[in-house]
Amino acid sequence: MRIRAALAVPAASAALLLTAQPGQAATTTTTKAAGDHARAVRCAESALTVRAKAVPGRPTVVRMSVTNRTARACVVDRVPTVTFGDLDGAALPVPAGGTGSYRLAAGRSAYADVRTIVNPADPQARRTDSLTVAASAAHWGRTFPADRLGTGRQVPVWEPVTTWWQPTAAAADRAIGLS
Repeated sequence: MRIRAALAVPAASAALLLTAQPGQAATTTTTKAAGDHARAVRCAESALTVRAKAVPGRPTVVRMSVTNRTARACVVDRVPTVTFGDLDGAALPVPAGGTGSYRLAAGRSAYADVRTIVNPADPQARRTDSLTVAASAAHWGRTFPADRLGTGRQVPVWEPVTTWWQPTAAAADRAIGLS
């Protein structure tokens, strides 16, 4: 798998977030809710439900969702961290510049798509048994076996890209170029 930028281990990613220059890593965001100011903090991994499934008829595109199960808004990274089995690296964001945060209201979900490969017959394609999705680089994420994703027996991977979190599945599909 060819990757231009890598996020090897969630703990290492968390260390990078802690040492980032001011403005590079958003840990909180101020929002206006019902006329007053509320502060949304980073979502705890245990407060989130992460799901992933291949888009019907498109086994090389996996739709992901993250749901905030708490009664308070919180933030996740603007772009999900998507890694592939034992392969090095992570899917790159499209568009580029995915640093920052995405606010998840209480009980609400966000959606993103990852294209694992453009041409599954590409001779440089790699294959892996699973895909892992994390809502924030500091989270371990949830691993999905290929057979449960709907990608076949394995996930084909070459230059994978992922969208930013979107408010709807249709918006995530448009962002990856499906509609």
